Amino acid sequence: MATYVISDIHGQYDMFMELLEKIPLKDSDTLYILGDVVDRGPHPIKTLQKLKEMPNVICMVGNHELMALRCLKLLMTADAQSVFGLDEEDRKDLWMWQYNGGLSTFEEFRELDAEEQQEIIEFMSDFLVYEEVSAGGRDYLLVHAGLGNYSPEKEIEDYSLEELMWMRADYNVRYFDDVIVVTGHTPTQQIKDNPNPGVIYKKNNHIVIDCGAHYPGGRLAAICLDTGEEYYSSPQS
Repeated sequence: MATYVISDIHGQYDMFMELLEKIPLKDSDTLYILGDVVDRGPHPIKTLQKLKEMPNVICMVGNHELMALRCLKLLMTADAQSVFGLDEEDRKDLWMWQYNGGLSTFEEFRELDAEEQQEIIEFMSDFLVYEEVSAGGRDYLLVHAGLGNYSPEKEIEDYSLEELMWMRADYNVRYFDDVIVVTGHTPTQQIKDNPNPGVIYKKNNHIVIDCGAHYPGGRLAAICLDTGEEYYSSPQS
């Protein structure tokens, strides 16, 4: 009964399938996906459909799912999937989503029939915000981005969605002595003074597993929380 974690697939379906071949995932194991399945890469909806089929997968919401859910619901209700008639705030949200790579998600989504579209919306709507797990004798907090505006006095329930989904973790701060925080969101290529960019990053009871799958040369990464073993896809060409 092992526990594995992957984050920030970003529509890289082929990378995800390659990584699944490398992970010795059994039916009794659990695979957590720490958000940002969608946007940027070529096959976000195909990836969601694969995840939906897997009985031992638990998905968590990332900032890209928040954007996609909001905008896909808008487009489903808009007349002929047109932005005409939407108010300024709605149009701003659509622009922000497209600016952040939402076009690939929208293009695959609109190829689905109405029933399949609703199934995808319902699937993403059920994604968890965070999860607390124990594996290999250690306790872990799994969350997409981190604990923005961190304070040792705050309970996890006190953090807003923006703090959990958008604001980057501070890896120079040890949030907990007895809990390891596992996040995605920040590609390890972007962590300042990181001696090994593009590899899973560990510091101060943080584990960062976004290895920039959508970047040229980036990879999709997984970690087994029970053993600490790391797995990587081939790099992005």
